[in-house]
Amino acid sequence: MTENEGENCCSSSDKSNAKQENSSCCSNNNNSVNSFKSIPILIQEKTSCCSSNSSKETVNEHEKTSCCSSNEQHTLEKTETLTNPLPSGEKMAYRVHGMDCPACAKTIEKGLSTLKDIAEVNVNYSTAKMQVAASNSDAFIPIESEIEKLGYSIEPLNQKGNIKTFNIEGMDCGSCAKSIENHLNTLPSVKNVSVNFSTGKMKIEHSGSVEDIMTEVSKIGYKALLQSNKKSIQTVKNKNENGLVILSGVLIALGFIGSFNGISTLMSVILYAIAMVISGYKPVKSAFYALKSRSLDMNVLMSAAAIGAALIGEWLEGATVVWLFAIGNYLQTKSIERTRNSIRNLMDLAPPEAWVQVGSEIIKKPVEEITVGNIIIVKPGDKIPLDGVIIQGESSVNQAPITGESIPVDKEIGDKVYAGTINEHGSLEIKVTKLVEDTTISKIIHLVEEAQEQKAPTEAFVDKFASIYTPVVFILALAIMVLPPIFGFGTWGDWFYKGLELLVVACPCALVISTPVAIVSAIGNAAKNGVLIKGGTFLEKTGAITAIAFDKTGTLTEGKPKVSEIKSLTVSEEELLSIAFTLEDYSTHPIAKSIVGYANEIGIQPKNGEMFKSIVGKGVQATIEGNIFYAGNLKLFEEMNVSLEDVKKHVQDIQNKGKTVVIIGTQIQIIGIIAVSDTIRETSASALKELKLSGVNQTVMLTGDNKGTANTIASEANVNRYFAELLPEDKVDAIKKLQNEGHKVAMVGDGINDAPALATADLGIAMGGAGTDTAMETADIVLMADNLDKLPHTMKLSRKALTIIKQNIWFSIIIKVIALVLIFPGLLTLWMAVLSDTGAALIVILNAIRLLKFKE
Repeated sequence: MTENEGENCCSSSDKSNAKQENSSCCSNNNNSVNSFKSIPILIQEKTSCCSSNSSKETVNEHEKTSCCSSNEQHTLEKTETLTNPLPSGEKMAYRVHGMDCPACAKTIEKGLSTLKDIAEVNVNYSTAKMQVAASNSDAFIPIESEIEKLGYSIEPLNQKGNIKTFNIEGMDCGSCAKSIENHLNTLPSVKNVSVNFSTGKMKIEHSGSVEDIMTEVSKIGYKALLQSNKKSIQTVKNKNENGLVILSGVLIALGFIGSFNGISTLMSVILYAIAMVISGYKPVKSAFYALKSRSLDMNVLMSAAAIGAALIGEWLEGATVVWLFAIGNYLQTKSIERTRNSIRNLMDLAPPEAWVQVGSEIIKKPVEEITVGNIIIVKPGDKIPLDGVIIQGESSVNQAPITGESIPVDKEIGDKVYAGTINEHGSLEIKVTKLVEDTTISKIIHLVEEAQEQKAPTEAFVDKFASIYTPVVFILALAIMVLPPIFGFGTWGDWFYKGLELLVVACPCALVISTPVAIVSAIGNAAKNGVLIKGGTFLEKTGAITAIAFDKTGTLTEGKPKVSEIKSLTVSEEELLSIAFTLEDYSTHPIAKSIVGYANEIGIQPKNGEMFKSIVGKGVQATIEGNIFYAGNLKLFEEMNVSLEDVKKHVQDIQNKGKTVVIIGTQIQIIGIIAVSDTIRETSASALKELKLSGVNQTVMLTGDNKGTANTIASEANVNRYFAELLPEDKVDAIKKLQNEGHKVAMVGDGINDAPALATADLGIAMGGAGTDTAMETADIVLMADNLDKLPHTMKLSRKALTIIKQNIWFSIIIKVIALVLIFPGLLTLWMAVLSDTGAALIVILNAIRLLKFKE
């Protein structure tokens, strides 16, 4: 009767299309876990059938999940896309400023790991985020000063949950901090508090309001202000550094010009030396601490080259090296910040304050202070500050920041609205349903940043190559400085200079940057267009997809079928609908709902039914007034040997029109038929046409409907082929058939009944993620809008990203090879070597950030 009848998990449980849904079957729980394809160990999926329900058990080191599916066993590939979770204990997250190469991240990790009580440090270059785990809160105190020694700066990120950061004014000694801690620890609402005198900051985990904390702090003579997310002195610091770089450039120019105008050589050397100190102080200082932590980064290599040049009397070369290095770092940092900000700018979409109704008054409050259940007022033209449900008013809401759709959506009482979307017309009263850290847009930002922190296979390979390449070339450079002159080949000065050049060429910056910047840019572009790509692995897989399989109901079609024809045979039409109503009221399938909805609409009353039973893939049955009635498809009644002479031709005629037929009857006779039709989405045909233009060879429709219905929908949707009359396990076989034909297959579903097929496909894509937390948490790629509009853009973006990654890698390698070849004939100068390194890195970054602007 229906496409997937009988898969309803013990009545009305809501199911996800995720590859690993963590739903407990036979309950209404729906909890998500991380995507199967992101778990860095081998996973065995075991499936077993519990009555009519599908069930799937997934065993991991720490997780067990069960859901309903068919008897299948899947083994998923080992991938290494997730960073290792930090150990238990105290944890802090920071934003790191000043990193211009992935080697910087390694230097910071090694440097901080030497501090007392620090358990683990994870630094991600792409997102400029650092996570630190420590055995106690005091261990975090020296981190900021240690980071500054290494040549970088940090700012703490807001923590999840109820942890908030306050700036404390009025403290003049360490005992003040202890007094505040002791006082606040007496409050029952405070779970944990830490006050740092040296930074003037207080971190507190509490269940009360912000005003309560501020009041309590003021009682003991101090002032607490909730820390804002705005940028601080970093900009000023950058301006000072830029001024020093300009000054050193001027000094080098004066020394160079002076050497042609009779100024003494000593004066030129002094100018070069001052320029070297100004531009080279920071990298040399960073190099010292890098070496101290046994890290060989670009600061070490460049510092060695500059100091070496000075030792052999090449002061102009040495000064030029550090100056070009400083300029290169500045340009690289500015460029990479553009990429990082592509996601951070999403944070600005939701306003920081909201108008809240308190009794008869309306007051403005920071969104952090608003709790679930508060009523907020949003005026026409304003952005909606928090997720909620409309309780008063009607309007059109522009949801582009969430779904990527440019056309506003009409909203009325009872409809959901999302933070960051724009109220276009009427005034709205909204009941808040999520705290600021739990809103849909907050989850998007969090998931995208997590995705950017995961390494794609290409990136992991390049990093491994670079980790071997750099020390090998460093040792080779030392050997070139020493061995040839020892054996009488040339002078010490010549070979020392060649060794310095090789040190500079040993920096694999351009190569290491080539992949992560492209991936971050592509994921950022996708997020702004309403598509969540859950990591570089899935971005790369998307670019290799050659076939896409679509679930029909709710994906290619609206998923809201309507009754279009009723034919009663042995009873009245009213009696037929009453029996059908009774049978289908048990089911949650869209076709069953359409019959129940139609019956309700025309005032039909159901009968008293009992002993309801779902027949997987065929229909339902129930005992009504002592007789067993069935509602299902032709296959169901053929298996019961019921005479179909009077209806078979009529059923086939209806099916040939693309409609689904529900047959109502007993084991003896057919009492009537009801035709239901589902309409194709307006965007489906155009989206599939675009997919073919983007390089997808096969578009396939999977459906449990009959061949007539499938053929009609397939022709309207422009799919290449279709598989009809499928049970859930048959969809898995269809995916495997495509894979056996040599295709890399993506499966697109709407979050219902597609878990086995999604788990089997190379890539799982969920549709309509804006209203489904589970889909957002679990699918490889999530289309936030409830249509396929953005899928072609995603495919094209992924292919473009792969092209740019290849361009960057080959360009980086070719530049290095050319530089290495030119060293030994003496055609390469030290400053040219620096340009080949920093210049190549800059070109690679600029090439990658083109993805931010990529459009369909």
